[in-house]
Amino acid sequence: MGILDGKVAIITGAAQGMGEKHARRFVAEGAKTVLTDIQDEAGQKLADELGGNAVYMHLDVSDEQNWKDVISKTEEMWGPLTTLVNNAGYGKFQLLDDLTAEDFQRTFAIDEMGVVFGMKWAAQSMKKGGGGSIINISSVDGLVGAATAVAYCGSKHAVTGMTKAAACEYGPLGIRVNSIHPGIIKTPMAAGDDVVEFLKQLEQDIPLRRRAEPEEVSGPVVFLASDDSSYVNGAQIVVDGGLICDL
Repeated sequence: MGILDGKVAIITGAAQGMGEKHARRFVAEGAKTVLTDIQDEAGQKLADELGGNAVYMHLDVSDEQNWKDVISKTEEMWGPLTTLVNNAGYGKFQLLDDLTAEDFQRTFAIDEMGVVFGMKWAAQSMKKGGGGSIINISSVDGLVGAATAVAYCGSKHAVTGMTKAAACEYGPLGIRVNSIHPGIIKTPMAAGDDVVEFLKQLEQDIPLRRRAEPEEVSGPVVFLASDDSSYVNGAQIVVDGGLICDL
């Protein structure tokens, strides 16, 4: 028996990084899990590895019709959705003077509108089953500010606010909406040559004195997906080793 037995979940950005770890945990805990990404080869390989309770589907989170198609296919296989993890994300980190309109548009299309479309269409499915849990992956940058992160902070602050608004709107329908705010996680997005040295220095400002492994975020995600969090709604769970409490 797993803590997520009977759950039907969609995880975005599941081909690598935190999304991959979430997918592994969800399947291990008994959830029927749709892994979505735009990295089709990696996503399909992971689904094949995880077995019969995992299916891969291509999903561009910025495409509303793509969302509708994925949720429809999920319902055809396993019935109404119970859980959505809006994990897919994009970050452009450079000085505001150097950011272009295209940089902002891409960031908001993925990090903000991807979450909007996910919540909207997942909720339509969850209503059919009498409720569910939507988990939006924001960031500590959705709670505070950071130099070189104007576009990213803007989108992640939007996720924080939208989560609270959706929690108020969907709560009466039995649909809980919460956000998780990771700090510095060892993911491909935080592995570029332009940020590695900066992150090593920043580790000294983290009370735990280290960056997190991606799977350390999966525990809180599983908790919010499970019935153990049945009265948690509109909450912000910070997973940052104490970074922002020591700023």
